[in-house]
This record gives sequence, structure tokens and C-alpha cells, in this order.
Amino acid sequence: MTVRPILRHPDTRLRAIAAPVNAFDDALKALAEEMVATMYAAPGRGLAAPQIGVMQRVFVMDADWKNSGVRAPCMMVNPRIAAASNRFQTLDEGCLSIPGVVVPVRRPAEVTLRWQDLHGEWHEQRFDGFSAACVQHERDHLDGVLCIDHLDDAERHAAMDGYRE
Repeated sequence: MTVRPILRHPDTRLRAIAAPVNAFDDALKALAEEMVATMYAAPGRGLAAPQIGVMQRVFVMDADWKNSGVRAPCMMVNPRIAAASNRFQTLDEGCLSIPGVVVPVRRPAEVTLRWQDLHGEWHEQRFDGFSAACVQHERDHLDGVLCIDHLDDAERHAAMDGYRE
């Protein structure tokens, strides 16, 4: 399986809004497989298509594999957050596109995500805890938002101090 190079901040493609997927074909399946291989090789827990230069609304995720040792990737196409809790959590987040930078991000503690699978069928699931943060992090990438964008200017500058592209 092909492992793709991951774009690094400040690549401008990471700031673009990805286009909806309309074709649920073999090319989409191949993209998802390459994204999963790239995510595990990185090693990460999620990867959005824009991070490999593909401007489509697709992300893959496996939030628990590093803890459990069991790989169970999810491929999510055209995802949208259908609901979010009023309760928030702050968790440390890293990003494969900003290696070595880990920042505290405040997000809803629970979200309901609605997405299509590789066949175009719709699904909906509630995520909480770390999985909720992971879903939101990857979903942000589809709109050109990075985890560092959730920080104020001083926090962002401190977090990025020493980062080299």
C-alpha cells in the first residue's frame, strides 16, 4: 500500500476548504486505503485528505489503536457535526502536519457526526472523550483549520516557537 507524504505547516493547501465528494468509486476507495496506510505509518490517529494534498472532504481515523493495539480504521466522507454538547473538555492535540507541536485545545466533550461511507451510505454516531476531539480535529482540516487556530496569538506563538517546516 502506498504511503503518501504529509503536507507540513505552513503549506497553503492546509488552509483551503475541501470540496464535497460526489463520486463513490474505486478511486475513492484507493484514496481511503492510502490514507489509512499513511496514518498508521506516520504514526497518527487520524488523517484528513487535505493533509496529503487531496482537496476532498474525506478523513480517516482510528483513535484507539495506539492504546489497544487493535487496528479498526474508520473512513468518513462528507462529514458534518450534527450536534455538539454544551460540556467542554481541553485535551492536548498534536497534528501530523505540525510535527513536534502539542497544544491544549478546548472543544465540545461530545459530538454527533454524520458522514457517508465509501459506498455513499449515510451514518451517524456519537463520539465522546478523546474520540470526540479526534473527530473534530480531523473535521477541522476539511475547512482549512489547524489545532493551533484554537489558541490565542500569544499561545500560538509560544507553541510554534522552535517549530521548523
